[in-house]
Amino acid sequence: MVGERYEVEVGPVAHGGGHCVARHEGRVVFVRHALPGEKVIAQITEGTTASRFLRADAVEILEPAKDRIAPPCPFSGPGKCGGCDWQHVTPGGQRKLKVQVLTEQLAKLADLTPVEAGWDGSVEPVGGKLPAGQVPAWRTRVQYAVDPATGKVGLRKHRSHDIQPIDRCLIAAEGVTELGVEAHDWPGVASVEAIAASGSSDRQVVLTPAPGAQLPLVELDRPVSISRIDDQGNFHRVHGRTFVRERAVGRTWRVSNGGFWQIHPEAPDTLVDAVMDGLDPQWGENALDLYCGVGLFAGALADRVGEDGAVLGIESGKQAVDDARHNLAALENVRIECDRVETLLPRTGITATDLIVLDPPRAGAGRETVAHLAGLGARRIAYVACDPAALARDLAFFREGGYRPVSLRAFDLFPMTHHFECVAILEPVGGE
Repeated sequence: MVGERYEVEVGPVAHGGGHCVARHEGRVVFVRHALPGEKVIAQITEGTTASRFLRADAVEILEPAKDRIAPPCPFSGPGKCGGCDWQHVTPGGQRKLKVQVLTEQLAKLADLTPVEAGWDGSVEPVGGKLPAGQVPAWRTRVQYAVDPATGKVGLRKHRSHDIQPIDRCLIAAEGVTELGVEAHDWPGVASVEAIAASGSSDRQVVLTPAPGAQLPLVELDRPVSISRIDDQGNFHRVHGRTFVRERAVGRTWRVSNGGFWQIHPEAPDTLVDAVMDGLDPQWGENALDLYCGVGLFAGALADRVGEDGAVLGIESGKQAVDDARHNLAALENVRIECDRVETLLPRTGITATDLIVLDPPRAGAGRETVAHLAGLGARRIAYVACDPAALARDLAFFREGGYRPVSLRAFDLFPMTHHFECVAILEPVGGE
């Protein structure tokens, strides 16, 4: 079955993975490198005669869609790098695909039309619109894999441990490219993460050695801090700082040990603006910032609720909590606690609050956490989501708790990939 080729007509885009849905002899085939409406030759990459569905790559385009272009990246295509899903699609065509995904997930999992969700039906470009064929260099963090045989870096192929060697990643931010990671050999290293902070000159490289190997001495093309990860996943400083300084929403943010930070340089300001516009925090209000990371939304909330208000942030990552406390040390109206949201929140004794921001991991918040939040009677809730399916599912849970979305915005913060970010604002049903 794997390797066989079939002529198929491509149907709608599917959620996740950058693939579209086709059928062959009644069986679903998820086809990458295709577009809705095309006729293609699909080569099977996964599946057997007993499989419920198959996976495939479009290896020949018989009837192209109007949004198809030649991939600008030489490492994009069937059997090559799995990092970008839609190098073969115009920027506007990519956003249309994301609109279709979000529309479908809202309908299927939340029983909401775009109008009912308060969404204008667009995925907003960030950083300006680009002409077809131009690739934005937006990714400030790149995780390279290392070929153990050659010591050369590359990127993983789709759904594979195999490595596509590269000499440059087109979506890597300028600060990452300047490090010249691809030009060096990395013997004894399993992976190399290159980080280029936004708003500062900080650069960091995080190395994961191969089991039993010693770190190589590598002189990179720019000054850089180097850390390594041991077999237990712990960070150790090799050279320079263990953190980078990011600049966003008028503050400098310490992010340590390769911790989470939005990888598009304009994402922090874009998302904070959307959340604050939607919540409209008032002086003296109380707020929760859940899954708060290094404190980005908590800081913005604290500025707006002022000294008469209060913000509680909850984050499960100990290093992120240390960073958040450092970043917001000057704000006396903020407290950051370390624990899982679903564990700590019920123990706080908080029975009411004015505002809630939640930015959960890709799996979403879930029914139990949503039910607890709905019981706090918040005037408004801002839900920041990187997965449209998890968002739609949780919106349905919020409806059970008496909350409805009054606005929804989607942002194209991951061009060339199927990912995008959403900000939903919810209010109590019947609230004005």
